[in-house]
Amino acid sequence: MTDPYGFLKFPRRPVPARPVEERLNDWHEVYAGQARLPLISEQAGRCMDCGLPFCHSGCPLGNLIPEWNAYAKQNDWRAAAERLHATNNFPEFTGRLCPAPCEDACVLTINTDPVTIKNVEQAIADEIWARGYASPRPPEQLSGKTVAVIGSGPAGLAAAQQLTRTGHTVAVYERADRIGGLLRYGIPAFKMEKHHLNRRIEQMRTEGTKFRTGVDVGCDVDAAELSGRYDAVVIAVGATGQRELPVPGRGLNGVHQAMDYLTLANRVREGDYVAPPVSAEGRHVVIIGGGDTGSDCLGTALRQGAASVVQLDINPEPGEVRRDTEPWPTYPKVYRISHAHEEARGRAGTDPRVFASATLCFEGDLAGHVRRIRLVEVEPEARRPRPGTEYVITADLVLLALGFYGPERGTGLMRQLGLALDDRGNFARDAAFTAETAQHAGRTPGTGLDGVFIAGDAGRGQSLVVWAIAEGRSAAAATDRYLSGSTVLPAPVAPGDRPLVA
Repeated sequence: MTDPYGFLKFPRRPVPARPVEERLNDWHEVYAGQARLPLISEQAGRCMDCGLPFCHSGCPLGNLIPEWNAYAKQNDWRAAAERLHATNNFPEFTGRLCPAPCEDACVLTINTDPVTIKNVEQAIADEIWARGYASPRPPEQLSGKTVAVIGSGPAGLAAAQQLTRTGHTVAVYERADRIGGLLRYGIPAFKMEKHHLNRRIEQMRTEGTKFRTGVDVGCDVDAAELSGRYDAVVIAVGATGQRELPVPGRGLNGVHQAMDYLTLANRVREGDYVAPPVSAEGRHVVIIGGGDTGSDCLGTALRQGAASVVQLDINPEPGEVRRDTEPWPTYPKVYRISHAHEEARGRAGTDPRVFASATLCFEGDLAGHVRRIRLVEVEPEARRPRPGTEYVITADLVLLALGFYGPERGTGLMRQLGLALDDRGNFARDAAFTAETAQHAGRTPGTGLDGVFIAGDAGRGQSLVVWAIAEGRSAAAATDRYLSGSTVLPAPVAPGDRPLVA
């Protein structure tokens, strides 16, 4: 255990990011090369041995946070690695990308600053690789059963790794030219450099997982025929349907979906382009949407040399402290500053965000290129336009970061497997089954196909990387139980959460 009085001896000290002026001149991670192990051990010692660790409930994976904090405090990185890998296939992903709801659930948060759980997790994850604790774990024997995983994002990769290690023969189908889904093309390198992803993929190959890139199931391969060739199918195609902004002028040149913009920028880092086909260099950029995707666009535009960047958020500016309607240990909506916001402040001196504003229309020049956006202030709660508050801002590159409505509609995958949508627009999952209790697979609606499972954002809706991994692990447990009659694989999705069987 850690020192139960450690939180009284040491204040919260997050690992410092690289200076803004340094990181804006490259695409390396904001923490790249930062020395931190002594600081990490000190901060892990703030874990107070609270007895009832609410950080567990704050983490969808149920990470054993107090345990690996104790080992990190003692500099026992092998034991810390074992406890971290016990619940999380890819801690180097979550340590960089997860917004750390565990920290808002930390007992210390009641009246002081929480443990720097995310920093500790990333440090342990990096030590796992630096010290050689992530050797491949191929199965001792094969089961003779085969599984197709459709989609190679974090949910699909987690499901594939769990099932491969159990002894099933797994093939992952990805429609893009590289494995990784949004981890590959949606997440900028300054948040997670791709060598972390490549390293895991190579580990999985060594363990026996097969990868099939450039295959769009439902288009290049008939989904029903594929399902017939495998003993089970896990669908983990994500929630890639991008929300639109149907206002006048949407068709003007220079108005792009955020994910298209980020994909092109990431392809430059992969070597596919010398320069991005859509660049912010020298442009007045407006990002519509206040979430993580918008923040990723902000950091990307700054590195590309944008003349100015504004980020619009229809929501009112959050407060600095929890509201009464968001009590501990829930994840509160409070004013947060991402690394990209910090970078914009460092360059322009002000927060790039404009809250409580809605777009009325885009205005362009005679050549059909966007030049201005007409906005209106909105009422904080009702989100109704406030009369007399219209104004115009300059824009010659607009990025729509409005989130995702769910899996893409009308695809061959949906038609050929007869997949239905639930009331939230995600792939429907059999309400009679959950990850913990499913003893048999349900029937895929409309086809009568057994053994089809839904994992990640495709069934849950747009969510966090940590939820995707948790659902991938749960889908693997349900699939293994279907194939083998029982399973020893953990299913971390909490009871009562959305089930996994199609």
